Amino acid sequence: MATIDVLKVLASEPRLRILQWLKEPNRHFSPHDGVDMIEIGVCVSQVAQKLDMTQSTASQYLTMLLRAGLLTTERIGKYTYYKRNEVAIARFAEAMAKEL
Repeated sequence: MATIDVLKVLASEPRLRILQWLKEPNRHFSPHDGVDMIEIGVCVSQVAQKLDMTQSTASQYLTMLLRAGLLTTERIGKYTYYKRNEVAIARFAEAMAKEL
């Protein structure tokens, strides 16, 4: 995804907060079904609750971050867990440093 497209995704305060929270999930979210939030991630319902918004809106935000390459997912049972894609975030930061 082009740098400008990633910036558009990050131009939303809630989406930016999600990325910030996922940097330290154990600090910002309660455990869910015993899943290791560092290794596996955080589920949509946890994000929706933290943002105080509907699950469908939180899901849309997470999907936008995923499509931008900033998140990865893992499906366990009926839940999809999201975590940061640290490699992609580092590449984006490098691109920003070069372009600006």
